[in-house]
Amino acid sequence: MTQNLTNLGPKIALFEPDIPQNTAAIVRTCACLGAKLEIIEPCGFLISDKRFKRVVMDYMDEKDINFYKSADIFFKSKKDQRIILMTTKASISYTNFKFEKNDTILFGRESAGVPEEIHKLLNNKLKIPMESNKRSLNLASSVAIILAECLKQTKWI
Repeated sequence: MTQNLTNLGPKIALFEPDIPQNTAAIVRTCACLGAKLEIIEPCGFLISDKRFKRVVMDYMDEKDINFYKSADIFFKSKKDQRIILMTTKASISYTNFKFEKNDTILFGRESAGVPEEIHKLLNNKLKIPMESNKRSLNLASSVAIILAECLKQTKWI
């Protein structure tokens, strides 16, 4: 059974994404699972980049993506909403957190995460537990893991 949950469920936000293939894979994941995608610009690539287009295929529907020209604009638009930052610097595992259906889950740049001022701004910070000798997962894989858990907890899938 398919359903249209795009406007009801969680939102995935990407802070200044660097890698077109990762962003394209996240576009596809959000499209297939009914999550809204939000991109905080500037991106490290153009949407017309052939690497982006190759991965996104026909899943790119810009009406399902909100673009924000800056982090300031993004945070002002979210002033009354809960934002959860996914970061390797967090102490709380995503498995020990109660997601809500309208959460915005923020992921940092592949190359640098988010700036320290954003870390200070947000109360909810989560991590995906990993082996101690590993740095990080691929961004698209991380989004899929967290989005699946959020949808499971909020009973959207």
